[in-house]
Amino acid sequence: MKPERPIRVLQIIDSLGMGGAETWLMEVLRLWSKSETVRMDFLMTSGNRGVFDDEAEQLGAQIHYVRYERAHLPRFAKEFRRIMRDGQYDAIHDHADYASGWHFLMGASALPPVRVTHVHNPWLHIEANYAVSFSRRLTTIVGKRLVRQLATHVCGTSEEILRRYGFQPAQARRPKVSVVHCGFDIEKFNRSRESDRQSVLREFRWPEEARVVLFAGRLDRAMEFEHPQNHKNSWFALNAVRAAVERQPSVRFLMAGAGEHSRQDLESRIESWGLKDNLRLIGVRKDIDRLMRAADVLFFPSRQEGLGMVAVEAQAAGLPVLASTAVPRECVVIPELYSALALDEPIELWAAALLQIMTKPRPPLELCRRALESSPFSIANSARRLEEIYSSTQQ
Repeated sequence: MKPERPIRVLQIIDSLGMGGAETWLMEVLRLWSKSETVRMDFLMTSGNRGVFDDEAEQLGAQIHYVRYERAHLPRFAKEFRRIMRDGQYDAIHDHADYASGWHFLMGASALPPVRVTHVHNPWLHIEANYAVSFSRRLTTIVGKRLVRQLATHVCGTSEEILRRYGFQPAQARRPKVSVVHCGFDIEKFNRSRESDRQSVLREFRWPEEARVVLFAGRLDRAMEFEHPQNHKNSWFALNAVRAAVERQPSVRFLMAGAGEHSRQDLESRIESWGLKDNLRLIGVRKDIDRLMRAADVLFFPSRQEGLGMVAVEAQAAGLPVLASTAVPRECVVIPELYSALALDEPIELWAAALLQIMTKPRPPLELCRRALESSPFSIANSARRLEEIYSSTQQ
């Protein structure tokens, strides 16, 4: 029986940028905008507009911009309670891991019956906060306790990340703990590659015989391997592909992602190597699906991931993946498309693996489509799981 009114949900997130959680929420919003089952609004704790805000508003979402920072906590608490009272929400879904406990505390007088904390980010970000100061450690510890007391559900993008944050998957008592993967539109990625490959080669003026390695992720602020701000391992990736180019000059590299703070330094290094034509830093792109169809391998040597949605998207496109063993294996849907190496393996071994993987035959696109559509990563299955949580009456 159709509900009398849509389920109303407030999503709390930093901003609607190009990250995995943000692109997932936009896919969910696009799906639900075609039905009357769920209505989603957003609270942006950065106070800033993002790349998807205009589209979200066109799809019917109301967006609130309330900065969450130490100097403005009283104002945040007041505005947060007002937004929830005015919105008459059935559920609140907070994507700020332990900080969501503090959000729930500040909104306690107006909290809806369903309160979800979602863990996306690598644990190394929490470790970095621990190291900054005693006050940061205390804030984190108390935030975790508040999540346990005030959340009705704790979700994670993988079992591995849930355990790192101290939550046991499949916990039935309050808060219920479960894996909720980000989903995406499989069809967007699962298309024939030939025309996209030709257009990408033309765009970058590369020859027909070019072998394209794709990296999709933010450029890290730090180049030191153990540095807490080295997450996607972009400097390591650049050096591994450089070694592959030395073996096979037809190799080309596309690094897509934000990171203006690092771009100039990395580009100067590339220029000093004499590889400006081979190694390109192309910034934020909205055509990652096209780039995946054009590429020969996705390179994903992250130090940690909540899951690693880019690797799942690559499998939908039939694109082979070379990842680090630090990436949760839960992202593997099509095993023949996925390879992994330990991060302590020498650069030369990574380079050899890239060259070997990009020459392997690919499975049929139809096989990739069926595998992904039946997985929790399809947007239909992912949205259905969210709807089950939001309609819960657990107190």
